[in-house]
Amino acid sequence: MSVATVATVAPTTCTPLPVLGREVSVPLVTGGEVTYAALDYAASAPALQRVWDDVAAYAPYYGSVHRGAGYLSQLSTDLFENARETVARFLDCRADDQVVFTRSTTDSLNLLAAALPAGCQVFVFETEHHASLLPWREAHVTYLDAPRTHADAVRTLERALADRDTRGPALVCVTGASNVTGELWPVRELAAAAHAHGARIVLDAAQLAPHHPVSVQELDVDWVAFSGHKLYAPFGSGVLAGRADWLRDAEPYLAGGGASRKVARRADGGVDVEWHDSAARHEAGSPNVIGAYSIASACTALQEAGFDTLVARELRLIDTVRTGLAEVPEVRILSLFGDDAPRVGVLSFVVDGWNSSHFAAALSAEYGIGVRDGLFCAHPLVRTLLGADPGDTGECGAPEAAPGEPSLNAIRVSFGAGTPDEHVERFVRAVRELVTQGARWSYRTEDGRCVPDTGE
Repeated sequence: MSVATVATVAPTTCTPLPVLGREVSVPLVTGGEVTYAALDYAASAPALQRVWDDVAAYAPYYGSVHRGAGYLSQLSTDLFENARETVARFLDCRADDQVVFTRSTTDSLNLLAAALPAGCQVFVFETEHHASLLPWREAHVTYLDAPRTHADAVRTLERALADRDTRGPALVCVTGASNVTGELWPVRELAAAAHAHGARIVLDAAQLAPHHPVSVQELDVDWVAFSGHKLYAPFGSGVLAGRADWLRDAEPYLAGGGASRKVARRADGGVDVEWHDSAARHEAGSPNVIGAYSIASACTALQEAGFDTLVARELRLIDTVRTGLAEVPEVRILSLFGDDAPRVGVLSFVVDGWNSSHFAAALSAEYGIGVRDGLFCAHPLVRTLLGADPGDTGECGAPEAAPGEPSLNAIRVSFGAGTPDEHVERFVRAVRELVTQGARWSYRTEDGRCVPDTGE
């Protein structure tokens, strides 16, 4: 059996794309049930039905890759390596780039951090998600202030690179689309600035890849990292794709089977190891074959649906949300680059007179709408957008304020290729009703979260 025999046929329409959970009903605290509106795509997008069907079709043929001579092992190996090629095409990688399968964007960037050459300087804006803000612990890191325009971002980076202490290796880390504001960053211009000063650049595409095409060659970035669970592919998988030299020269991310080409005992009793210089060098252990296949399936589904169509529909949904929220004076949408900045389907906002946890809890309990509240694992950015002092309280996902009290947190609504129009329209109505009429239920704080007070 070939891998193609396992796969299912792609749908011909994609507005919206079929996703799991689209018919799930949830109870309302006020009584009755409603179809759940999943508007937390920026955290984890629902799996595409196409992805789920492909994985289900493959599952009976699952076998351990690169290990066995048996038919299922051979089939699984082909499928795993074909998934690598699919991802390379999806990202428009260069011919000699490597595609390494990881657990997530966080894992990918930690892998790259472990592969930095000695003395490497890292430059990262304070606006990054913690996955790209924090991995560089063994390097000399320069944190750059939040820019307020695309031009300001490029100028800030150019000044920092021009002022660096040495001419040794340097790396710039930048997001493609903010996980807080959804705003697109000037990646190509930042890449040009980095290369002009002898630095390399890695793109955190966790929020960009599910919404827009990502071309390594057009953007001229050195590496791209993204997560499957934001790309409509579950199973804890991710990708680091890009230049091979730093990865090939680094010690393996994990030491073990699969990463080693040859292991032999020495006469003195020690062990000599010859490591692979391919992507396998950083994929020790039995890989997440289903996770890799699910990413490849999602990449194929998005390309076949057509990003032009997906982007056009998402822009319409963004306009619905922005127009609806603009009609509520108490709502303030957070932004770095201004109201006209291009963005993906991710918006964060605050509401006068509400703490964010209380508002998000009411959306869930009274309207069946799932959003996110907190600091979104981007604490410095949200604090900057809220004009907070560094010492102000507030933690990611753990607001301390009681309902009705102010809090250093925001509310995030996010959506994508699988979001029905009705879910977005219900969200806008719910925001308007909560602001103008108030919550219909009482809430209390429990274990750092705002929950309906059921008297229990």
